[in-house]
Amino acid sequence: MIPFAGIGVGVFAIWTSHQQKMLKMQSEISAEKAAQYAVNNEQLEQRVRVLERIVTDKGFDLAGQIEDLRDTPEVKELN
Repeated sequence: MIPFAGIGVGVFAIWTSHQQKMLKMQSEISAEKAAQYAVNNEQLEQRVRVLERIVTDKGFDLAGQIEDLRDTPEVKELN
């Protein structure tokens, strides 16, 4: 009966080690996704600032500015 207890303890130790490795990998993936979201968020904030500047600046023609923006190359996504 005692040899079975030793095997059980060994299996539990292996399982625990595996779970720790899985948690570490999930944590690294989450950190990477958070960094990607931060970059995407910064890009969106910059675009909103441009739009706010266009809408609030009364010295410029809004339609002309929108057309100028359509001619600029698009920002590539970070996928």
